Amino acid sequence: MPASASSAPPPPTHSRREDLIVRLRSCSSSTEAKLKALRDLKNQIIGNRTKKLCFLKLGAVPSVTSILSAASAAAAPSCSGDDVEVNESLIIQSAAAIGSFACGFDDGVKAVLDAGAFPLLLRLISYPNDKVVGAAARSLKFIYQSKLAPRYDLLQGNNMEFIQSLLSSENENVTGLGASIITHSCRTSMEQKALSDTGVIKKLTCMLGGSVTQKDASLESLATILKGNPDVISKFMEPENGGALGTVTELTKDKNARTRLLACICLIVIKNSAPSCLQDLRIKTKLILILLELLEDDQVGDEAPFALSSLIAEKEDLQLLAFEANVIDKLVNHLRKGPLLSRRLEGILIALANMCSRLERCRDRLLSLEAMKFVTDALSQDSGEVRAAACICLKNVSRSVKNLSAGLFMNESFVITLVRLLFDDLTFVQVSALDAISNIVVDFLAHKTMFMQCGGVKQLVQLSKSMDLTIRVKAVCALRNLTFLVNDKCKEEILSELTQLTLRSLICDPEACVQEQALALVRNLVDGPLDSIQHVFAEDALLLHAVGQQLQSASKVEVFIQGMYVFTNVASGNEVHKEAVMQELFPPLANDSESIMFKFLHSDDSRLRTAAVWAVVNLTFPSSSGAFGRVMKLRNAGIVSQLKNMVNDPCLDVKLRARTALGQSTTFGDGST
Repeated sequence: MPASASSAPPPPTHSRREDLIVRLRSCSSSTEAKLKALRDLKNQIIGNRTKKLCFLKLGAVPSVTSILSAASAAAAPSCSGDDVEVNESLIIQSAAAIGSFACGFDDGVKAVLDAGAFPLLLRLISYPNDKVVGAAARSLKFIYQSKLAPRYDLLQGNNMEFIQSLLSSENENVTGLGASIITHSCRTSMEQKALSDTGVIKKLTCMLGGSVTQKDASLESLATILKGNPDVISKFMEPENGGALGTVTELTKDKNARTRLLACICLIVIKNSAPSCLQDLRIKTKLILILLELLEDDQVGDEAPFALSSLIAEKEDLQLLAFEANVIDKLVNHLRKGPLLSRRLEGILIALANMCSRLERCRDRLLSLEAMKFVTDALSQDSGEVRAAACICLKNVSRSVKNLSAGLFMNESFVITLVRLLFDDLTFVQVSALDAISNIVVDFLAHKTMFMQCGGVKQLVQLSKSMDLTIRVKAVCALRNLTFLVNDKCKEEILSELTQLTLRSLICDPEACVQEQALALVRNLVDGPLDSIQHVFAEDALLLHAVGQQLQSASKVEVFIQGMYVFTNVASGNEVHKEAVMQELFPPLANDSESIMFKFLHSDDSRLRTAAVWAVVNLTFPSSSGAFGRVMKLRNAGIVSQLKNMVNDPCLDVKLRARTALGQSTTFGDGST
């Protein structure tokens, strides 16, 4: 039987790609050959990030930009009609290829900007051929979908007039470009006001009746102009803008899912920025239901939970509305369907976190659905954003003392996973993990012991030395909560890992927020029996002296409050402890009438006055042997006189403690002979 014939194998894929690049670069290639190469390139890379990256590495973008530049120059009005038409075809195809590289791909946008294509495309916006203008505007819109796009200073030069001209164009790609530039560039309230004052809102409102592309570009731009600016929102609501609010509300029913989402986002911006402008309960309920529906949509389902979060965040009334609409059940059902793409999973976790930020019934419902296993799994996801979102969800659920004490979602594997995130390479994940840990360890000895056994304390101590202020302060806060209401054995273990010297350096940290948390940690360490108080007397009272120094030199009231509570706790101890506190409050060489105690009792902050009076109560307890001498010292320093002025303090806590302290002080008489 004769052998079957076979054709030669096709060349390797990379050879075909290199051949295409050669055709683009070749000076000898005919116009038709270049047009075909541009079309081939565009068709290969559309929607394919992998191929885009391959062609980027081969230098395709500079080659295409070179064709665009040459064709733009050759299509000058002085050229013959045939030459112009041919070059316009090259312009349209090269602009389209550049737009394909930029579409949804930051590496592509960077390559386009680096190759110098942006100014070429921008000049073509004023070209006399509408097809050329449309191709250039389309590509520029793709560039402006990226954070890397150049930002226009809307208040500088003729930039506002340029935006106005784009929005006034009859070409919908050009008006869409104008809206996209506003969305990308408008960042300040002054720019928002300037856009509003020059009639941009009216132009954008007119676009809401246009094509899907125009609607979407307009809605995004309107949301940017209105965000956080009640004055501009008031102008938006005026009749001269043609019932803009009603138009946006109506677009929440649009058949296009993205348009519905953007209309919802625009209404949420209005609701969050100027609540009085959108009080209708039906609209709020409608927004929740639409966003839940959009969660099912393949096109916008990834973004819908983020919009829902922005609607309900920190708003108890809207969280209750969402709860009654079974939002928690529906979000958990999505988790059950899994696996989900990272963006959607992150959004759902953030939405659940916001649902559980205020209402106990929401936390109870989430736990009753056994959803914490999904949150726990998310702690180990590849995506850092998902890991952080899981921590945020955990932080809010663990605000429930009732559920924490019941141990409904605490076990060894969970704690180990959470501790592992303290070592995460991403700072924002570490920050989120620290927030969650701070809540979880605030109470209940079993959880604290488990956390310590998993190496959590050791890593918290390391993070407390971080150069990153946020990491440092949150690590100290977690250590503070870990020392809350624990037995002395746990305190000793924590302090042995932390060391007296490290704790002293945190008390004296350059940042007041770290000082405050470090002093609160010491306050917890000395809260309890005499053995606890002894911790600040170790190493020649290193910590006690550090607290005294901070109270003499600090400037923030929060630091003073925590420092005074350290002394209040120490003063609850024995005679040695009380006298040590007196030495810190009234140093031997200082003027007693100008003491920090006198200053704190006169503070405008009732919290500081309360802390100071508490210290006086503990220092003057009548049954202690040295009480009389301390009362005399306090009387000479003007403290007792000030207590008399505080028995009618507007703050009830201060009033009650002042009366107690005054009663104890007068037990020894008025000090006269």
